[in-house]
Amino acid sequence: MLRVDLKIFKSRERNSTEGYRMAFAEFSLKKNLLVRAEHDSDLVQFITKLAEDRGITAAEFTAIGALKRAKLGFYDQKKHAYHEIIVDSPHEIASCIGNISVKNGRSFVHVHAVLAGEDGDIKAGHLIEGVVFAAEVHLRELKGIKLERKHDEETGLSLWHIE
Repeated sequence: MLRVDLKIFKSRERNSTEGYRMAFAEFSLKKNLLVRAEHDSDLVQFITKLAEDRGITAAEFTAIGALKRAKLGFYDQKKHAYHEIIVDSPHEIASCIGNISVKNGRSFVHVHAVLAGEDGDIKAGHLIEGVVFAAEVHLRELKGIKLERKHDEETGLSLWHIE
């Protein structure tokens, strides 16, 4: 039997040698799901609906396939805002990883992707939306605490809140 533990470390005391705090929560593998995304669906919304329908509050996933078009984001760390990158042509999904947690009481899907065009040039970043030509998703649901996101003042992002 396969057992996977995801550990995120947290210490209430400051580590004198490293100078930063870490958080931890342990998760074990609850379920593996292999899902084919629907043609012409938005990949992010497809995975979000899958998570909502199945009550998934903590998971990680990968996807392979191709998108007809996409919208990527690059986070400007100074302005605390995403700059959008429009991909208006078919691209292979060279890499796609993400996680699922809870934000404002709903399933929240966070995805990063590397997309390759026919000439091999790539576009990469936070996947905001992507229209599926064909995509297969391997989702690993995790068993543990409810993984929740809360606003982080320093970054302007909604990050995992682990107590």
